Amino acid sequence: MRLNQKHGYPGKLLVVEGVDGSGKSTQLDLLRNWLESLGHHVIFTEWNSSKLISKTIKQAKRSNSLIPVTFSILHATDFADRLENVIIPALKAGLIVLADRYCFTAFARDVARGVDKDWVRNLYGFAIRPDGSFYFQVPVEVSLERIANSRLPGYYESGMDLGISSDPRESYQIFQSMIINEYDTMANEYSFHIMPATKPIHDQQLLFRETVSHLIDL
Repeated sequence: MRLNQKHGYPGKLLVVEGVDGSGKSTQLDLLRNWLESLGHHVIFTEWNSSKLISKTIKQAKRSNSLIPVTFSILHATDFADRLENVIIPALKAGLIVLADRYCFTAFARDVARGVDKDWVRNLYGFAIRPDGSFYFQVPVEVSLERIANSRLPGYYESGMDLGISSDPRESYQIFQSMIINEYDTMANEYSFHIMPATKPIHDQQLLFRETVSHLIDL
């Protein structure tokens, strides 16, 4: 598996992971602005954004008819397209690539949905190893509170497709707790940098910048 070895390209790949409401996207956006202010050329990519298949995934989600394995295959297709057409070309050009979610999202979500762990990892066997993987760790209660302040949790986000509970909030807590457990289990396996996502935004960002600086020799 390519995740077990350095990618060998001149650019740098930094990824953020964590459950919804962990603040990872906010932190990555702040990091992006900082890196650009220093004169670095940065490319940004996010989960489920491939022009090839993202519309298909959104349409399938609206029907609430996706089964876990189909869900996994569709997202793997999205990831493969972005890896080959966005991430690797940028790394070859010596750019810094910032990814809001990587294959670890599938490793956590799909397994929490009951998909075989080894099958999912083999499905993403083409994924290259990031130069830095940051896991924004947050309790599920905090995640739900942050999400609820701005919107209702989505059908799949809450794991409603699994029939865990008829109450979306309860289903969210149970499903996202399962995802958090998978992330926690992966932390050592993939050398995640644990980010304390309950700290103030400014404090998190300073720690984020400091760690990134060491990783890419700023």
